[in-house]
Amino acid sequence: MEVGPPFPAGQPVPRPAATPGRPSPWAVVAAAVTGCWTVGLVVVGQLGGWLADQVLLASGLDRVVWLWPATVLFTVLLVGAPALALALLPRSAAARTAGRTWLAAALALGALGLLRALPPVHHEAYLAALAATAALAALVLRALARRAAVATRRVPAAVATRRVPASAATLLGVAGGLALLLPWAWLGALGGLLETVLAGLAAAALGVLAGALLDDAFWSRFTVGEPPRPTRLVLVGGLVAGVALLLLAAGVGQSGAQLPLLLTLPPVGFALAALHAAARRPTPAGPPDSAPVGSPGVAPADPSGPLPADPAGAVPTDPDGREQAGRAGTGALRPAARWLVGLGVLGPLAFADPEEITLLLAGTRDVPFWVAAAAGAGLAVAAVLAVAYGVLLTRGRRPSRRVAGVTAGALLVAVGVVAVGAGQSGLHGERLFVVLREQADLAGVPATTGRAGRDARVAEVHRRLVATAERTQADLRRDLRRLRLDHTPYYLVNAVEVDGGPAVRAWLSRRPEVARVLVSQRVRPLPAPAGRSRGTAPAPAGPEWNVRMLGADRVWSQLGVDGSGIVVGSSDSGVDGGHPALAGGFRGGDDSWHDPWAGTRAPTDQGGHGTHTAGSAVGRGGIGVAPGARWVGCVNLDRNLGNPAYYLDCLQFMLAPFPPGGDPFTDGRPARAPDILTNSWGCPAIEGCDPGVLRPATAALDAAGIMVVAAAGNTGPYCGSIDDPPAPYADVLTVGAVDRQRRVTLFSSRGPVPGAAKPDLVAPGDEVLSAMPGGGYAVLSGTSMATPQVAGVVALMWSADPALVGDLPRTRQILRDTAAPAVATYASRTQTCGGDANITGAGLVDAYAAVRRARG
Repeated sequence: MEVGPPFPAGQPVPRPAATPGRPSPWAVVAAAVTGCWTVGLVVVGQLGGWLADQVLLASGLDRVVWLWPATVLFTVLLVGAPALALALLPRSAAARTAGRTWLAAALALGALGLLRALPPVHHEAYLAALAATAALAALVLRALARRAAVATRRVPAAVATRRVPASAATLLGVAGGLALLLPWAWLGALGGLLETVLAGLAAAALGVLAGALLDDAFWSRFTVGEPPRPTRLVLVGGLVAGVALLLLAAGVGQSGAQLPLLLTLPPVGFALAALHAAARRPTPAGPPDSAPVGSPGVAPADPSGPLPADPAGAVPTDPDGREQAGRAGTGALRPAARWLVGLGVLGPLAFADPEEITLLLAGTRDVPFWVAAAAGAGLAVAAVLAVAYGVLLTRGRRPSRRVAGVTAGALLVAVGVVAVGAGQSGLHGERLFVVLREQADLAGVPATTGRAGRDARVAEVHRRLVATAERTQADLRRDLRRLRLDHTPYYLVNAVEVDGGPAVRAWLSRRPEVARVLVSQRVRPLPAPAGRSRGTAPAPAGPEWNVRMLGADRVWSQLGVDGSGIVVGSSDSGVDGGHPALAGGFRGGDDSWHDPWAGTRAPTDQGGHGTHTAGSAVGRGGIGVAPGARWVGCVNLDRNLGNPAYYLDCLQFMLAPFPPGGDPFTDGRPARAPDILTNSWGCPAIEGCDPGVLRPATAALDAAGIMVVAAAGNTGPYCGSIDDPPAPYADVLTVGAVDRQRRVTLFSSRGPVPGAAKPDLVAPGDEVLSAMPGGGYAVLSGTSMATPQVAGVVALMWSADPALVGDLPRTRQILRDTAAPAVATYASRTQTCGGDANITGAGLVDAYAAVRRARG
């Protein structure tokens, strides 16, 4: 008996589309093998690409622009070939659909993955490109689906069904997406305003892309039986959809941001399958929803019911060529997929900075730890959604709009409360570091030495620097105040740090007084402190091996010199001022400690790196080279990361210390400047520095007669690896590391450096024992450990002969002339770096010989 409208006279009556049958065993095996191959290849490729990025970063090598484009194209080829075969060869409509869907998802991965060629520092540009590319890909998929629908015009057989109302399904999708977003709102932190908006647009576009990828034609291929069997749709269709979402997740986000999505997005496929299974559930016995058509007692086809698929893969269409499923049945559920996937993607995109998902921060409970925690929680939420939706929507009572709406509303409130309360509320984007064209002219500063002469030089340099900055920054700072852009001026480098995104950067770059604009990286806050590093080693019983190798113990005992009268400045993660080896050496006063990160008023250290380095310079009890010297400190590293502004904060404080809350321009005290600065840090491009950004700062300190000692870096054994400021600068004393056998360590960075002979010297840097926060001790390795020992040797020299204070050329010459031989090491026979001098410098610093020479 005919059910539904009659067909116009004279036209053939189309045959009802057949319901897909059971696929052949070999088609099932082929689909399973292809799916497993795809999952393994994608996971290995994405994890391997990220690890390659991290190795390059840790090794100090330049970013390989073609790495990710090559990785994703290789993945597309290796996934696309078997997916294409699966799409063409089997007779099973379900197997062919899986192949076509995976092929389309692989192509989407290729298009999205190519965007990782953009530098990570330009995150806003990447997010904008991601949103545009995902939206374009969705349009292409929709156009192809419409063309396929028009090409095969089928009329489905009528099946009486009931469905989850469209609004309820959409609200269930919103609720699921908010549940996936909740861990990120709690454990993550937002970036800047523009960055957050663009992340939202990108997430929305990716949700639309997922809806186009997993459209009605896809789900209809896994609807089998009369009435339809929901278990097969949820298990088989959800599994195929999960593999497709894995491919999509692999293309989302810069390197690192895609890793959490590889865990959280695939299980969403089962939740989507449950929503579609609910739409195809048969109507239970009872009165029909509308009056019968054609014959009494026969219910009409539900106009919004499911549409069985044609075995050839055609999408059922109406006589106008439009997809019937698009306006009936599961087409109404497409917004649910968009919300569920879009909100699931939003978490990693908006609440995590991909540059902070790095192995460099993996040693403590920093961003990588919390990203892993959010990803684990997201995986658990996704699994619960898949099971709950699968049970409730396919076997339980049909949810009402009210229940779905209340659930979505409650989760929306929960996300807001968590983000504002327990989470890290506010926007935490990057800032801009604006370097002005005119830098202070320090030519002609008198090169006077000795304590009085050095203090006069510092005062004159400070005066010229401040005057130049005040004069040249006046117009810029006035315009920034007018535009209500928060900013911080600097004078040691004539520069200003400013809040703003790409538009502000473009405006600043066009100003005539501006030389260049850099991105000053900012770490996002953590949900809990990273934890304080502590040492477990016992205190030494006497001078440590490194102190004895330098002969510093002989300087104390035989020459009676311990560094008294000299002040060493430490710019690092901080200093534990209460440590027994360091407490007695703190200079004190209200201008001996500065913390631009947290504003602490007393010396403290969470990371431990700064306490260790300060201990090697001036620590007592056998760990420090100059235990009689005093020290001042500044925090320029927070969680092992910095930026140009924070590095400059500390260097500026060292030139002219000022009290807490003071203005560096007006409250600086040049007469209180330390004599020697130890700097066991470098500013790579990932932190926002370019090769010359800190060059005016070290030039000014050199003109002021302040000795700047800096670590060569730990990116050896590559030649030319001394490249992160300030190590390559000619006016900096750059230090490499040796082991107990006086061999240069493989991690020690080396030259050549254009325009300078680097490193200058080497010192013990392998397994050095020194102080750690909380009163303990620990053994660490690196050029960071070698650097403060050279600063301590300079303190011994200047303590032995106060006339040398501020006499930087003579001090450097003495250190070179008295250095002992060191053994160069090579990565290979061909990696000689242009000669041993580019590996060992002048040799191993000799404290005893240098102090004797200083005394004359």
